[in-house]
Amino acid sequence: MRFSEAFIPTLKEAPSDATSISHKLMVRAGMIRQTAAGVYSYLPYGYNVIQKMKAIVREEMNRAGGQEFLLPALQPTDIWERTGRLEAYGQDVFRFDDRHGHEMLLGPTHEEVITSIVASDIRSWADLPKLFYQIQTKFRDEARPRFGVLRTREFTMKDLYSFDADEAGLDKSYQKMFEAYCRIFERVGVAYEPLATAETGAIGGSASHEFIVLADSGEDHLVKCPKCGFSALLGETVCVAPATEPNRAECELKIVSTPGMTRVEQVAGFLKTKPHRLIKTMILEKGDGGLLAALIRGDHELNMSKLMGSVDDWGLKLASAERIAEATGGPVGFSGPIGLSGITVLADLTLKGETSMVVGANKEDAHYVGCEVGRDFTPDSFCDLRKAVEGDLCPKCSETLKLEMGIEVGHIFKLGTRYSEKLGATFSDASGKENPVIMGCYGLGIERTVAAVIEQSHDERGIILPKSLAPYQAIILPMQAPEGELVQLGEKCYNLLKQAGVDVLLDDRNVWPGVKFADADLIGVPTQIVLGKRGLKEGRIEIVDRRTKEKTFLPIDVTADSLRDAVAG
Repeated sequence: MRFSEAFIPTLKEAPSDATSISHKLMVRAGMIRQTAAGVYSYLPYGYNVIQKMKAIVREEMNRAGGQEFLLPALQPTDIWERTGRLEAYGQDVFRFDDRHGHEMLLGPTHEEVITSIVASDIRSWADLPKLFYQIQTKFRDEARPRFGVLRTREFTMKDLYSFDADEAGLDKSYQKMFEAYCRIFERVGVAYEPLATAETGAIGGSASHEFIVLADSGEDHLVKCPKCGFSALLGETVCVAPATEPNRAECELKIVSTPGMTRVEQVAGFLKTKPHRLIKTMILEKGDGGLLAALIRGDHELNMSKLMGSVDDWGLKLASAERIAEATGGPVGFSGPIGLSGITVLADLTLKGETSMVVGANKEDAHYVGCEVGRDFTPDSFCDLRKAVEGDLCPKCSETLKLEMGIEVGHIFKLGTRYSEKLGATFSDASGKENPVIMGCYGLGIERTVAAVIEQSHDERGIILPKSLAPYQAIILPMQAPEGELVQLGEKCYNLLKQAGVDVLLDDRNVWPGVKFADADLIGVPTQIVLGKRGLKEGRIEIVDRRTKEKTFLPIDVTADSLRDAVAG
């Protein structure tokens, strides 16, 4: 392709609303343009990168024995109601009525659709195992789309679903996918962590792994132990606080005025105490409409995933101000555990045995001081409900954990029979007995992975694409006006590389050399072939590696094979 004919609208500056590195660079490199909040158009250069990513994923899924489907983005809601997931996904699902009054949704995932197909067409143990996958557009009405293509409302995912006759078969399918995912991420050249997780969220299942690409500007927190190598998502980490003596001081419970103070920092400052001496009480609404109170220390943050897992309720959400006032007798910001009735109360483990704490008094502008856990209120249970913090201890070896940032790019689950039982996907075993098919689910974000690669692989000049994802393996940069020996040499190299089957971009634009170098660095083509007057005089061609900036040289009378080999590295 000639640069003069290509559509690669590069920009000197990133848009003001771009915050992540990948967002800034993908816009500047002419890969994407925003159409609406969380909705992006992929321009030719960016779409070619996406197609390269899809090809890698498709190769590895086929290598593992997968068969490719294309399932509909448009789905009836009734099959989601049968599995109980319509309520769990809530407002994240795009829902609407068609002209006939049938309620439909735009699929955020496809477990129901693929399981329905298996229910109608797989009958016997002899038909199993099966690995079915697709690469399809998904839709989720994200409350806060951000970070460019890392969190969007329309995105592409690869989903593979495994169907087995028994748990041993599921284990084999799961291992196949685990290894396939490792190969995919190794092929695109990213540092990643496969983290075993217990929380499977609205997808469900008994076990899972999340694949996290390490990146400073990532949106997922993970913890790593520098001693034993333990690593886990922040939300999945069993929190082990450093050993401290709980406050056992005798204290009198009394109510104090805290006018207009609804935040921990305000109350702590006013009462001249520390945030960890406060108990935050959060009132939540359960999926069945009941209420639950979750208690954590004032300096900690509630982990919703842990809380949902503790009560096995994935429809849990913060209660409205009206329900809080009705249940506690006080407004939002002044809730506390003392005197609560008809509400399940769960407290974080760090609160066990604590005395002289500050809690909301369940009435406006008031808090209790001198609260003692177990004397003034007794939780229904103590659980690990908080997010890990810097300084927590490794649950394996007790070393102090370090916090890092990353981007989730893949997630694999052992689903078991959750969907097959509800949707009637059964098979007859060798004895003729009907059994539910045992399932696994394996998702990978296509655009997210590309963005994660850029988050890891860039420098101050722009993107550094791995050869596996680059639309062009080389860019030819003649440092001369449209006519002359360098231009002729550029045409020669261009034709030789095309003849050798190499995807190549010839910058034939009549622009300053600085513009050519800047754009070549920005879009991240792996190899730059620089044709300058000095090289012409010395009878050589300069080959520059975009990642390392290392230079090699070839004679001007270069052959197609030697030029191809130099580009291949």
